[in-house]
Amino acid sequence: MIIDTLANAGKYTSLHKNFKAAFDYLQTQVLEALEPGTYAIADGIKVIVSDKDGVTVETAVQKFECHNKNIDVQLCIRGNETIGWKPRADCKSPKGDYNEEKDVTFFNDTPDMYFELKGGQFAIFYPEDVHAPMIGNGLIKKLVVKIKI
Repeated sequence: MIIDTLANAGKYTSLHKNFKAAFDYLQTQVLEALEPGTYAIADGIKVIVSDKDGVTVETAVQKFECHNKNIDVQLCIRGNETIGWKPRADCKSPKGDYNEEKDVTFFNDTPDMYFELKGGQFAIFYPEDVHAPMIGNGLIKKLVVKIKI
């Protein structure tokens, strides 16, 4: 997992062939003006924008998730979002089977730690990063870039 600000995104473009295109997109958009929805921005890269109320820790942990085929770049646009995290290797209690269509595995485990993102900050979650996003009070506008591995 990586946590940083959008201003430092250039440091990460060499980590995956599609990171440059993803971060170029983020840096050329008026993020606050993006409407909620899903957008394909390039081959192997899609963006999901949401603007909704944060949830409790208990609600978020019900969908403690990770992905096998995608890297998530989760960017907070507005509000304060808390995210729970734990290494996948330490998660011992899967909640059902891997969903191939949605590329998600859920776990009954609980996060080891929580961190907060504010506007302009992002986290990169690799397949080994189990995460519980959208914890917070009030409206949180965020953007998730799904990058195919």
